[in-house]
Amino acid sequence: MATIRKRSNRKGTVWQIDYYDPQGKRVMKCFSLKKDAEAYLAKVGVAKREGKYDEIFQPKKETLITFNDMADRYIENYGAQKSYQSFKRHAVRYLREAFGEKRLKEISYLDLETYRNKRKASPLKSGKPRTDATVNREMAALKHMLNKAVEWNMLEVSPFRKGSRLTLRENNQRQRYLMEADIEKLLNSCSAHLKPVVELALHTGMRKGELLNLKWDQVRDRFIYLKETKSGKSRQIPCDDRATQVLKELQIRNKWKSPHICVGPDGERLGDVKKGFNAACRRAGIEDFHFHDLRHTFASHLVMKGANLKALQRLLGHSDSKMTDRYSHLSPDHLRESVNLLSGLPSGKEMVNILPLKSLKAGAGTGIRTPDLLITNQFFLSYQET
Repeated sequence: MATIRKRSNRKGTVWQIDYYDPQGKRVMKCFSLKKDAEAYLAKVGVAKREGKYDEIFQPKKETLITFNDMADRYIENYGAQKSYQSFKRHAVRYLREAFGEKRLKEISYLDLETYRNKRKASPLKSGKPRTDATVNREMAALKHMLNKAVEWNMLEVSPFRKGSRLTLRENNQRQRYLMEADIEKLLNSCSAHLKPVVELALHTGMRKGELLNLKWDQVRDRFIYLKETKSGKSRQIPCDDRATQVLKELQIRNKWKSPHICVGPDGERLGDVKKGFNAACRRAGIEDFHFHDLRHTFASHLVMKGANLKALQRLLGHSDSKMTDRYSHLSPDHLRESVNLLSGLPSGKEMVNILPLKSLKAGAGTGIRTPDLLITNQFFLSYQET
C-alpha cells in the first residue's frame, strides 16, 4: 500500500512516498512539496492499473533523454502556437545551444540560475543591454518545456522546483509620450504610407501588430473590431472623427486592392514599420521614442482630457487594472493647470478682520494675542502696524 509521510530534519521538511512496484520492489522518494508527492503517487497508481508502469517509470529511459530530444517533442506539440512563432522559437534556439546534448536529469537549479545570469549579462546584437523582461520570457519558456517533460514522463521533477523563483524584477513602467507639438513634428516627418498608421495608433491606442493585421471587414459603423489581441480576448474600439477620416482616405487611396488596411506603395500589407518610424523620429528630432509609445501617448492624452480609467482599460484591452494605472500619469504642465483651476474658490478675505496693533495692545477683540497673529475660535486674524 502506498503511503506519504512527513519527514523533518535539520535541512527542513520533505514528503516521503513509500510504495511497491509491480515486481514487488520497494520504492521510496522524497519531495519538497506535498502536492508533488501526491501527484507522483497518483501517476504510479494509474500506470499500475493500465499496465504501463515499466514503460513510464523505467529509470534507464529517463537518464538517456537529452534536452534536444525533449525540445523536438516540444516543437512538435507547440510549434504551431502563435507565441512560439513570435518569440519562443528564438528562445528555444538559445536554450538548445546552452543545454542541447545535456541529459534532462543532469540539468540542475544551478544550471538554470547560471543561464539566466549569463543571458542578462550578454548584450543584444545592437550592443544594447538585454532587458529583464526578455530574460524572463526565455526563462518562462524553459520552465514550460521542463514542466511538459515531467508530464511526458521524460523527467521526474523539474529543476525549477529545487530553488526559489528565477524571475528578475522588471522595470516596465515606461512613461514616454509626446506632447502636441512633438506629435505634429512626427506626423510631418512621416512618409505618405507611414503617416496613416501613426495617426491610427494615436487615435485608437492599438498595438503595432493589431494595426498591421487590421482588415477592412473589421471596421463597421465607426467601430474597429479586434479578434486577435495580445490577451487573446476580442475588443471593440470606437473611432473618433480623425480616425474615421483617415480610414476613408485609405479607402480612396487603396481602392480595395488589399483586404488589409495598412499597405505599402505596392498595395501589399506592410510587414513592419520600425525602420521607417525610427527615421521619421530622427527627422523630427525626437529621441528615445518607440512605436509602442504611441499607445502611451494615446492613453496619456485621454487621461489629461479627463477620460475615466475604467473606460481607458477597456479601450486598451487590459485584463488587469494595474496595467492601466501606469497610463494615468499626467505631464507636469497639465498638473499645474489642473491646480490653477482651484484659483476661483472663495478666498475668505471678507471674513478676515485686519485689526490695528494698538487695538490689540488695548485689549480690543476677543482673540488670543500673539506677537504677530490674533487667533479667534474660527479664523486666523492678521493685523498690521499702524
